[in-house]
Amino acid sequence: MNRFSAFVARRDVIVALTAVALFPALSHDALAQSDPLTGTWKLNLAKSTYNPGPAPKSASLTYRSQGQNVLRIAEGVDAEGKPTKSQWEHVYDGKPYATPGVADYDTSSYTRVDPRTVSFSRIRAGKAVQAGLIAVSADGRTMTISTAGTDAKGQQTVNVAVYDKQ
Repeated sequence: MNRFSAFVARRDVIVALTAVALFPALSHDALAQSDPLTGTWKLNLAKSTYNPGPAPKSASLTYRSQGQNVLRIAEGVDAEGKPTKSQWEHVYDGKPYATPGVADYDTSSYTRVDPRTVSFSRIRAGKAVQAGLIAVSADGRTMTISTAGTDAKGQQTVNVAVYDKQ
């Protein structure tokens, strides 16, 4: 084997080893990129409706892929001007899991309907209180969260929160 052949062989081995080492990271990033929910979303108050209201002053949602599930981080300012923050994981098995930091419900269950749609139900003190859908538009720029049920005060609510991808 001459020097050139040895160099090419070594280069090919290095390229192959690098590809093998980077494949898990690349495949995880590719999965995260392929989930339309992943990313940061800002509430578009002009396109949203909160019945009976009042609407929050602002809100943003960040979704981070964690294997087959998604970590959801919500931050904002409520209708009275108080800062809000909550965080939990969407586990897509349809079973209820704790949803800390929310007055209206204490557990939620999530089921993926298709790559751009998630159905959910929310429970407070063992009783179903809300249900809805999270839908990401085909172009991936808009997310709509439609919710119907009762709030912590027992009022009937129908909310359609529209978020823009940041």
